[in-house]
Amino acid sequence: MDAAYVFRVRFRLDPAGVAVAPDEFETVVRKPAATAGDDGWLFFLHNLWRGDVNDDRHARSLAEEWLSVPVVDVGFSELDTDEAHLAALKAEIADDLDRFNADDVSEVLNKYFGSSIRVR
Repeated sequence: MDAAYVFRVRFRLDPAGVAVAPDEFETVVRKPAATAGDDGWLFFLHNLWRGDVNDDRHARSLAEEWLSVPVVDVGFSELDTDEAHLAALKAEIADDLDRFNADDVSEVLNKYFGSSIRVR
């Protein structure tokens, strides 16, 4: 199983004693997704809503931890996943729909990922 949360991150360089131009850059960050049921598998629940980050300040803080640079902007692009990971995610969600305040798995996926799931 293989999956990653994909983000577009805009960051700034602010070096001491030198000038840089440009001082802002954009990159793509792939955060590995935990296996459904394992520690960290609920990343989407705490950080996404309708296919985007649910709290800009918190998302920038996370990206700053990942990259060790000041982050200007973060946008969620997609969950890039294989069939096995998606099937395991759906099964884990189905086991606890009450946690997500939803009637079915599709509703949960739409609430958090919108249409931003790419299956390879």
